[in-house]
Amino acid sequence: MTTDTVPLTLGFSPCPNDTYIFHALVHGLVDTGGLAFRERLEDVETLNRLALEGALDVSKVSYHALGFLRDEYVLLRSGGALGRGCGPLVVTRGAASMAELRGKPIAVPGRYTTAVLLLRLFDPSLDNLVYLPFHEIMGAVARGEVAAGVIIHESRFTFPEYGLTKLLDLGEWWEVETGCPIPLGGIVARRSLGREAVAAIDRALRASVVHARTNPGAAAGYIRAHSQEMSDEVCAAHIDLYVNDFSLQLGPEGEGAVATLLQRAEASGVIPRSTALLFEV
Repeated sequence: MTTDTVPLTLGFSPCPNDTYIFHALVHGLVDTGGLAFRERLEDVETLNRLALEGALDVSKVSYHALGFLRDEYVLLRSGGALGRGCGPLVVTRGAASMAELRGKPIAVPGRYTTAVLLLRLFDPSLDNLVYLPFHEIMGAVARGEVAAGVIIHESRFTFPEYGLTKLLDLGEWWEVETGCPIPLGGIVARRSLGREAVAAIDRALRASVVHARTNPGAAAGYIRAHSQEMSDEVCAAHIDLYVNDFSLQLGPEGEGAVATLLQRAEASGVIPRSTALLFEV
């Protein structure tokens, strides 16, 4: 394909952290090295499945999904969600311990989400999983349709409104278990684009993050247009939680965290083993 004339399909979620990060890139506010992009906004599990189908040139994906994508996609060093204190939460209406959930239905936000991977690494016996869109999980728990739910995104801030309590912070568990920050989602690019294009995409994405951080109000309208009726306060908290220095550049600590997650997932048989290099450049 001729990447300088044909727009690359670019997938990311409508969540505030993604629209904040990608705003400058998709609106032509940074140097893209001659590349053009056609964005597609979908929830993270839809993005995971689109990438697994090879339908996107560049996309935000869960690190769990990355374990199935490594032969066809490379990981970029900028634009992702990785950090501390930002992992998925297990919430419930009545269970007193994680052990009580064994055999009981647990709502999770998609088969290939990192939330599911962390739950499986924490306790493989928690295997009665009910797959729901992430925004439907708290309601299902509150109505007693499931015993617990694994929540992500802005649900971290709003679950008390549903009368739910936190049973476990899977990110906190991971940090104590490994000493690493938690890799949630990263940006991947199709290997067939070639090293030069992949490098240009990574540079443009880093520039987009820099633009967002130095012009904090520039993306406000774009964020609000896709924020699914979140309050301004929740939008701001969402960005503060998921956008950090690792979004700018993974760096050695971030790359080590990703490697640790994938190695543990391979050892547990959750993802296939791969000898493909994780990064192209």
